[in-house]
Amino acid sequence: MARVNVRCWQETYRGLMSDAVLDDPGFLAARERFWTAALTDERYRENRVAVAERDGELVGIAMSGPPLDAGAAWARQLYVLYVYAADHGTGAGPALLEAVVDPEESVALWVADPNPRAQAFYRKHGFVADGTAQVEGGVREIRMVRGVQHSR
Repeated sequence: MARVNVRCWQETYRGLMSDAVLDDPGFLAARERFWTAALTDERYRENRVAVAERDGELVGIAMSGPPLDAGAAWARQLYVLYVYAADHGTGAGPALLEAVVDPEESVALWVADPNPRAQAFYRKHGFVADGTAQVEGGVREIRMVRGVQHSR
């Protein structure tokens, strides 16, 4: 899972994120620690994790969990959804999304901006940008939500 995570970051964020981060020799080990905690630590027991395989090899990963913000207007947050570029268009992405987020659950996610392919994928699956943006690790991200009732 850590290898998929690192390769997808390298494929997706090259040019948006510093090469020093993407090519850091310790990057894989850091992601291995992250995934070990995500899969074994009691604090993350409400998270849902899924993987996509092709010919016995992992080609995609996904994880959702409760929102970090207790006051969030959505029930679930999509934290991870990555599929190798070579496997885009195979149905792995929609299958992963469906595996970690129920269609009737309200959900939010952060997506890099610009990242037109990912943003189009989320729009196709019912997500809309809610106008909120942040910069995380030097990368501009926009928040997209689905099934959230907006009060004006």
